[in-house]
Amino acid sequence: QVQLVESGGGLVQPGGSLKLSCAASGSVSSDIAMGWYRQAPGKKRELVAAITKRNSTTYADSVKGRFTISRDNAKNTVELQMNSLKPEDTAVYYCNADTLDRYGNILLRSWGQGTQVTVSS
Repeated sequence: QVQLVESGGGLVQPGGSLKLSCAASGSVSSDIAMGWYRQAPGKKRELVAAITKRNSTTYADSVKGRFTISRDNAKNTVELQMNSLKPEDTAVYYCNADTLDRYGNILLRSWGQGTQVTVSS
């Protein structure tokens, strides 16, 4: 079992910045991929960014060039730096951790409870 706790959400003006943080605890595997998803009302949950333990990253097209994901394997934390925020970035952001086996198969998906990000003037 992996427990995830997000922090850093809030209200920001368009063009502003926020940094989200996520701390993992519990049965944290040595092979774990982490990421951020977001979900707005009436919309499906979508991948924002993901990162492997070797720092290979993936970004949604809508956030490329604006968001940066990073992780600290020693501390079991992942962060999402969000710059040039737009109103369409407004959503609940969820931290995700995927526990993998040696072949890359997902053994367990863990989710944080979510943190609200609102971009509005």
